[in-house]
Amino acid sequence: MKVLVLGSGVIGVTSAYFLAKAGHEVTVVDRQPAAGLETSYGNAGEVSPGYSSPWAAPGLPFKAVKWLFMKNRPLVIWPKMDPAQWAWGLSLLRNCTAERYEINKARMVRIAEYSRDTLRDLRAEAGIRYDERTKGTLQLFRKQEQLDATGADIAILKRFGVPFELLDRDGCIAAEPALARVREKFAGGLRLTGDETGDCFKFTQALAERARDLGVTFRYGVGIRSLAGDGRRITGVVTDQGELTADRYVVALGSYSPLLLKPLGIRIPVYPVKGYSLTVPITDPAGAPESTVMDETYKVAVTRLGDRIRVGGTAELAGYDLTLRPSRRGPLDHVVTDLFPRGGDVSRAEYWTGLRPMTPDGPPIIGPTPLANLYLNTGHGTLGWTMAAGSGRVLADMVSGRTADIDLEGMTIGRYGVATGGTLAQAKGAHA
Repeated sequence: MKVLVLGSGVIGVTSAYFLAKAGHEVTVVDRQPAAGLETSYGNAGEVSPGYSSPWAAPGLPFKAVKWLFMKNRPLVIWPKMDPAQWAWGLSLLRNCTAERYEINKARMVRIAEYSRDTLRDLRAEAGIRYDERTKGTLQLFRKQEQLDATGADIAILKRFGVPFELLDRDGCIAAEPALARVREKFAGGLRLTGDETGDCFKFTQALAERARDLGVTFRYGVGIRSLAGDGRRITGVVTDQGELTADRYVVALGSYSPLLLKPLGIRIPVYPVKGYSLTVPITDPAGAPESTVMDETYKVAVTRLGDRIRVGGTAELAGYDLTLRPSRRGPLDHVVTDLFPRGGDVSRAEYWTGLRPMTPDGPPIIGPTPLANLYLNTGHGTLGWTMAAGSGRVLADMVSGRTADIDLEGMTIGRYGVATGGTLAQAKGAHA
C-alpha cells in the first residue's frame, strides 16, 4: 500500500522504517528541512523503560503546590484561556489515584520494555550508532523519605520482570563514581539496570538514511495544512505544495496532532508540555556521569552522550509557546553543577526547548481512528525516545493487518470512549 507518514521526528521515522520493512511504499512529510529537528532534537537522551511512569500519580497535586515555593521548581504553569489546557489538567487530576496510577504505569512499562528490545534488534540490524550506552538509569533521591516511597513502583517493576537495584550511598557511587564528590547530597537511589541512553537526534537522522535505503521518500519543507475526507476515510493531505494522496495515513505530529485532527471531529487529549535542555561539553570525563542520573527532587536528568552531557527536564504548561525563557535554565544549571561540578563547562552549553506531546493519563495513542484509513502514533510525552522503536513497529503491524507482538489494551484511542472503524459522524458523537 501507499502510506503517508506525517511527521519526521523519532516517532514518524521509526513508523516509516517499519512500514517500509513490511513492504509498503512510504512517503514522510514534514515542514522542517531534515528529520528530528523539533522535539526529537534535544531531549534528555534516556531510553528508560524502568522509569516509565505517568505524571498523574497519587500526591501530585500536593507536590505541585509545594513546587510553587521552590527556587528551582520543576513545574511552571502559565494559565491560558484555552479549554484544551483546562480539560487536560482536570483529566490529569482525575487520574491521580493509586488505582489509575498502577493501571497506567503498567501500560507504559509494557510498551516501553517492548520498545527497548525492539531498539536493540534494530540497532544490530541497521548498524547505526548514536552515542548509545547500556549502563542503566539511576534515580537519585536526595531525601530518605523519597527512597522510602518507592514501594509502589518497585511492585510494578517486579510484576513485569524489570531488573532494578535499590542502592544506598555507596551503591550509587559504585554505579556513578563521580557522585563520590557530593555523597552528602543524596540518601540513595533506584538503579534500573536494563535502561539505555543515546542521542535521539543522531538516531533519527541515521534511521532516516536507512529508511531511504529501503525506498522511503522524505518530503521536507512541506507545510501540512489539513486532512481532506469524505466522512468515512481520508482522501488526501492538503499541503502548501498541493494535495498528497495515499491508501493509508499516519499522523505522527507530536503536540500538533490534535490540531490537525480536531476539524475532523476527532479530539484526542494530547497537550504540549514544554521541556528544556542543556548540552554541555565534557571537560573532565571522570567528573561526568557514566549513564543517566535522574534527580528526583528537581525532575532533571543528567545524561552522558559521547563527549557531551545532556541535562534535560523542567515542565512548563504554556500552550504552543516556544520562547526560550532564561529563567527556566536555572534548574538545569543547578542540578548539573550541584551533582557533577567538574564534569562540563556550563558556560559553553547549548540551551534548547521543545514540546512534549502529553496525554493526561500517560500512555501514548497508537493505532486506528474512526476513519478507516487514518492511524495515530502520538502522545508519548517525555518518553517518545523510550517508546519510539516499539511504537513504530506495532503501528506498522496494525497498518499491515497483522497482530502486534504485545497487548495494546489501554494504548489506543478507544480508551477515551472513541470507537474505531466507524464514520466521521460516529466520531463526532463519541467526542461530544
